[in-house]
Formats: sequence, C-alpha cells, structure tokens
Amino acid sequence: MDGVRKSRMRLLLQAAEAFVGAAGVADVRRRVRDLVLNDLKPVYVGLSLLEHRGNGHRPGPAARRILDPEIDVQMETRYRTYTVMDEWPTARALRERRIVTVTSREELAESYGEQALDVWDTLGFASLAAIPLEGTQGAIGALIIAWGEVHELDPDERAVLKAVAQYTALATERALRLDDRTSVAHGLQKALLTSVPDVPGLDLAALYQPAAAFDLVGGDWYDAYRLPVEAPDGPPRLAVTVGDITGHNTRAAAIMGQARSMLRQADIDHLHRGPAHAVTALERACNVLSLPATGTLVHAHLTRADEGWELRWSNAGHPPPLLAVPGRAVEVLHPHDRLLLPDLPCGQRTEHRTALPPGATLLLYTDGLVERRSRALDSSIEATGRLLQQHVAAGAPLHDVLRDLHRRIAVDPNEDDVALLAVRVRHGAAP
Repeated sequence: MDGVRKSRMRLLLQAAEAFVGAAGVADVRRRVRDLVLNDLKPVYVGLSLLEHRGNGHRPGPAARRILDPEIDVQMETRYRTYTVMDEWPTARALRERRIVTVTSREELAESYGEQALDVWDTLGFASLAAIPLEGTQGAIGALIIAWGEVHELDPDERAVLKAVAQYTALATERALRLDDRTSVAHGLQKALLTSVPDVPGLDLAALYQPAAAFDLVGGDWYDAYRLPVEAPDGPPRLAVTVGDITGHNTRAAAIMGQARSMLRQADIDHLHRGPAHAVTALERACNVLSLPATGTLVHAHLTRADEGWELRWSNAGHPPPLLAVPGRAVEVLHPHDRLLLPDLPCGQRTEHRTALPPGATLLLYTDGLVERRSRALDSSIEATGRLLQQHVAAGAPLHDVLRDLHRRIAVDPNEDDVALLAVRVRHGAAP
C-alpha cells in the first residue's frame, strides 16, 4: 500500500507542473492523458467542455468533446456534442457535480443510453469514472477516464482524481482565454489579407498560415492590388508585397495593418514613382507618427511590357524573392537594403529591375517558410527554389504550388506564421 500511495503522491506533484504552458484545450487534454497514463493505467482519457452558446431545442447546456489529433477515436466525432440532460456518465457528473463511476456493462445499460453502450463496446471499456471540472465561475466540463478491466476507485484514488480535475479545470480556463485571444488575433489578421485581384495576363495565388502553437500571431502579411494606369492607354500595372512586422501578438498584427495601408497610400499618391519611393515614404510616415513598424518587406511593381512583364522591386532586409522560368535555373533575387528600423534616419531605398517572360513564376514569402534553427537559411532557400522549379516545369496550378511548398519546406509550422504570394505570367500575355 505504501508503494501505491507514493505513486499517487508523485502523480499529484507532477500535476502541479503538468499544465504549465498549455497551448490550448486540445493540449490540456493531451497533458492530462499523459499525466495519468503511467499511474492509473487507463485505456482512454477524454475531455468535454460546456459551451456558452445556446443549443436550439435541446434541454440543458450543451457540452462538446475536445478532440485529440494524436489519436483516432471515431466515437468522439460521432457523438461530439451532447447536453447535461442526456444519458451519458459525463452528463450525469455535470448535473450532480460529483464523480460518477460505472464498473460493468450491465450497470451502464441500466442507467444510460444506447449511445453510451456503443462507445463502451467499441472502445473496449470495462470501467469508467466521470469527474466534473469546477472552474472559478462554476462547472466548465468533465473528464472521463476508462479502463479495459474492472477498476473500482478507493477513497485515496477519488481524492487524487479530484485534485487532478482541479488542476485540469484551472488549466482549461487559461487555455480557453488563450484560444479566444488567438482566435480574435487570427480573425484580425485574416481580415487584413484581402483576396488577390484578377489581372489579365497574370495568375496570382496567396497563402497565409498562422502559427499553431501558443498565441503566435503577428505581423506576416501579403498584399496585391492593381495600380492606376499612368495614361488612358497605358499598360496594366500591379503592386505586390510580402512583409513581416516583428512580433507574435495582436500588437504586431495591428501595426502590420497600419503599415500595409500606409504603403498602399504611398503607391497611390506617387503613381509615377517606383516601389523604392513608396517604401521610403512608408518609413518617413512611420517616423513622423512614431509607429514602431520594425521588420522586413519586399515591395514590387509589375508592368506589362512588349514581351511578358517588367518587375521592379525594393527589398527591405527580407528573404529574397525567387524567379522560376521554364528551361532556366531558378534565380534568387538577392539585392536588398537594410530592414525597416524606425529609429534610424530614412534614406532613399534602392530599386531593381528584371524581365518576367511568358511562363515565369515569381515567389514572395516570409521567413516562416525557410528559417529554422536546425537548417541553414541558404539551403532552405535553395530547396524552395528546386521545388518551385519542379512545379513550374510541370505546370502545376499556383494554389497547389503554395500548399506543397508550405507542406514540404516549412519544417515546423507551429514556430512561425507563413505568408506566400506567387505571380505567374501567362503565355501569350503580351499585348
């Protein structure tokens, strides 16, 4: 018995630290599962949370099972939602605010519904315990722990489960606040990332993938918009940008939104000037307004020419764009100026030009695609270029190209946001 009690005391000590830094409710579920696995040896650990919104005509508050992406339990998806009045052990635990146990199939069949029996038989349960989660403002959900053989809780084990549930409830409340904040930030950022325009002679595609871990949302953005022509019969013009304002929070996203709008305004107000002039104007405005828009960007203008399009760009310390032309090696557009630093005096940005022949594909991206601690930046950019070249040679649609680049190049999408923008010159695009 001493060994069992020592094991349970160790479990409680581990519980005090197990939920530190939980990145969301799914992460809370994984952590509580890992916490109890060695000592209690269950075959299943589930988490359900009460929902704040209404549930239509169904009586009682609604609860939703939190899915664990690391396991494949189709039963959770099949019976994803229920109410506290439904015939589930977790619903009863929430109604009566106590631990509910079931130690046989006969007991389950007598007190609960066919759905509970379906889960019991499919997952091979022999016993279970449903423990309510009490938050700072009342009940917030329930834990369910199940065993593959008969398991009756003794008083010490009940006390341990109550303590684990308390830690889980507090961690869940923190995770819910984090999820809400991250959801608002992602919504803000996505609202700023407009759809790419329809430009005759060009194909455009964009992809934005926020970081999945913690509240990593920040200043990555892409932009593309048509510029007014300089004369009634002038060639079409397009402005494109990919940038990254320093930071991974809502403040960075807000600064990004302001910088993006200011850069657009600079382009519109100085139609006869190039992208370098627009970036310089952005910097001056940030200095005057004390807007801390520190970061990097590539800003470019595309103008239709006799053979394809002409690209003019200015790079403020950003990863170099890639240019893939069928039958040629991928070109890395290296020239760049210093990054955006509002505290430094503004200087005139430099501008570069190159031709985009029919079939050419231009790729702009943020460092979330290529920058990793365990991999040299140059090698990541080279790998991106090789994969881009393969897709261009195969004539793959741009949306598919961007998704595949993100999937195969971004080693850990949890670490940083990723923004991608691609422009392809159609064959026969010259006037």
